[in-house]
Parts: sequence; C-alpha cells; structure tokens
Amino acid sequence: MPELRKDPILGRWIIIAKERGARPTDFIIQRNATKGGFCPLCPGNESTTPPEVLAYGRPHPEPNTPGWTVRVVPNKYPALVIEGDLDKEGEGIYDKMNGIGAHEVIIESPRHDEVFTYLPLDHLVQVLYAYRDRIVDLGKDPRFRYVMVFKNFGQAAGASLEHSHSQLIALPILPRMIVSELDGALAYYRYKERCIFCDIVRQELKDEIRVVCRNDHFVTITPYAPRAPFEMWILPLGHNSSYIDMAPELYHSLAAIFSESMRRLDACLPDVPYNFVLHTAPLRSPALEHYHWHFEIMPKLTSIAGFEWGSGFYINPTPPEEAARYLREAGPAPGP
Repeated sequence: MPELRKDPILGRWIIIAKERGARPTDFIIQRNATKGGFCPLCPGNESTTPPEVLAYGRPHPEPNTPGWTVRVVPNKYPALVIEGDLDKEGEGIYDKMNGIGAHEVIIESPRHDEVFTYLPLDHLVQVLYAYRDRIVDLGKDPRFRYVMVFKNFGQAAGASLEHSHSQLIALPILPRMIVSELDGALAYYRYKERCIFCDIVRQELKDEIRVVCRNDHFVTITPYAPRAPFEMWILPLGHNSSYIDMAPELYHSLAAIFSESMRRLDACLPDVPYNFVLHTAPLRSPALEHYHWHFEIMPKLTSIAGFEWGSGFYINPTPPEEAARYLREAGPAPGP
C-alpha cells in the first residue's frame, strides 16, 4: 500500500508509491550527448569569460591566464545583475524591485573531461572552499541577504555547459524554501528546545536504515520524506547553522563524504543527471540554535506533472530505506 509521509521540517507531504517498487535498473536515465567544440571554461580561453573574481592554484599573479586549479567568474548571462539599486516599490497589491544580485560560475577543474564525482579529494576541498570564500565576499554587500550555491549536472538537470562547474546566485531576498526551513525548524525548537536537524541526525544514526555513509564529522542520509528517488542529504554531525562558520580542518572530511556519496550514487545510477544545493543560514545571521546547514542532492529520475503542480505533493516510487540499502550495497564506484 502507498504511504503518505510528512516532512518534519517543512510539513510537506510526500507519496511513497511502494507498489511501484522502482529499483536502480528500472529508471530510464537521460544520457548526456557530448557536443564538443569550443569551451569558454577551458584553460587558454580565459579572455572569453568575464574577468575572474577568484582563482586558486595559479603559480604566478597574472589574473585571467592559465595555470589555475579552480576559477570563479561572473556568469556571462546572469539571472541577476550586480550594478544598481533595489528601488523597491509597489503597484497596488503587487511588489517589485530591480533584479539586483550576483550570478557566478565556479569552474571546478581545468580539465574539460573531469567530473565533480571523481575529483581528487584535495581538489574537491578547493571547490568547497571556493563556495565559502565567495559567500564571505558577497556577504559584505548589504544589498544581499542570501547566497545560494548549486550544481546542475547533465542536460536533464539544467546544465548547459559540459565542463564541470557549479554556480551561485546572491539574492536581495530570502528564498521561500529557506524561509520555510527556518520557520519549521524554529517552531520545532520552540516546542522541544532542540534543533530538529540534530534530532534527525541522532535518530538516523540510531536506526541506521536510511544512512548511506558517515565519517567522523558528517553523515549522508536518504531523508524520511524524499521528493525524488535516491535523494540524499549531507549533514554535519555537530551543530552549525552556517556553512561559512565551518572549521577549516573539516573541509577534507566534507570532501571525503561528498565524494563517497556521489560515487555510491554513480555506482547505482551511472551518469544520472542531478542537482545539489547548499542550504545555509542567511548572510550576516548570528549563530542559530534551531538551524543546521546541509547539502541536498537530487537525482533527476522523475518528472513533475499535473498532480505535483496542482497538489504540491511529490510522488516517489522508491522508499528511502530501499534507496539507502542500494547505495550502501553498491559501494563507491572506483571511477573512470
């Protein structure tokens, strides 16, 4: 019989369609078609992108030249622009403001054929640290309230360039999803005087049925009410509401569990398109006792159709307990 499961943070209901019992081999994965041709993100083509705002690894001080290991540039076709004022105003019952923000591309490797899942750990640390450095820098701009870091992998997940990259967008408003998480977590904290994310971590480690992998500082789980098959969350074991407040010595541990989680996903569902998003506290927020930063990883395996749009429910054919078991049993893929 199907189950309706309630997300304990957002109050969102998910339908777990158990009778469909979708295994990894049941999904039709939309493979990426290699386009080839000119790539603006490859070394030697630095002049074709906007001037870089951050680069690691270059052995000389000359910007916008080859030799980098991780490079961050403004998006050439930004969703929001950094110049100007917000100019908030109303039109009757409607509100609007100028599209002020920042939209940047984190080029994860100089190698065109390298992918996030199989980056060497020391290199992945640099990517994760680049997220932090850009959030810190953009947080100095009082117009911005939130920086969303995300990755689209594969055409089905929204990636328009083959070269491995992630993105960030600085926003003058708080995203509705983050507001809902903050509100749900605060309501739980006021009732129980505990962080709901910390309680989730404790329960999942105790039950073990939805744990994918863990190390000394982080755990990867399949959430109790997942929107998509094989959805995973990476959470710190210790309470921390802001990604940028993470101790520098923990980045290697985060890189290790991120790599293992992604390689387990690739072992189960080779080359599956996916999105991941960093959820963290708003810019300039004090430490929050009720909130816990985390990464959410969403494989692109199902489509949003009329029922989902109309109801706000998601239908998931793979229970998270089974997804976690498949991911554990598959083990990390050894790589290309």
